[in-house]
Amino acid sequence: MSEIKAPILRDLPAELTGERVVVRPFRAGDGAALYEAIQESLEHIKPWLPFGPSHKCPDDSEEYVRSAAARWITRKDMPAAVFDIATGRFLGATGLHRIDWETPSFEIGYWLRKTAVGHGYMTEAVWLLCEVCFTTLGAQRVEIYAGTGNTASAAVARRLGFECEGVMRNTKRITTGELIDMYIFSMIPQEFERLRLERQPHAAHAHP
Repeated sequence: MSEIKAPILRDLPAELTGERVVVRPFRAGDGAALYEAIQESLEHIKPWLPFGPSHKCPDDSEEYVRSAAARWITRKDMPAAVFDIATGRFLGATGLHRIDWETPSFEIGYWLRKTAVGHGYMTEAVWLLCEVCFTTLGAQRVEIYAGTGNTASAAVARRLGFECEGVMRNTKRITTGELIDMYIFSMIPQEFERLRLERQPHAAHAHP
């Protein structure tokens, strides 16, 4: 087995461009757009995501995006922003989390602002990350977790061809205090290759 390159030395595209969305690391100056999207979506992302109330002002969001940019560079956690190509509008966030560089394996997380739901934006964004995981980072496993009551989140995984491995019972407390079950979805290289070939006419391109 070849020597594993230090994560910080892994070169990645500066952004991933699909048909309608761009996925890229957060940058200084993204805070205002993030703050606006969170304020629009507080009830929408609640109870699944706990971070909304911590963004009390634009400076809170700007602090977050600068911290996220630093974590991307070190490859310890890799949050990313999703933008509409046509308008430049901030749509939501995704990223690679719970990273195990030795396997390698990654978890993809995501959320979408309320007014962007239902247009397939996040499905496209998550596929772009899948391509990076398997073709650039040598992933042997990519995971998605979704609360069993979070039908929209689970639908993204199913739409992309992730395998539902089962349900983890009583695994997480959401912001309401309720203890929920969660689906665990996964994809491995053989499945990705089959799905990639099926999608080839619609393949997106990564720009360095």
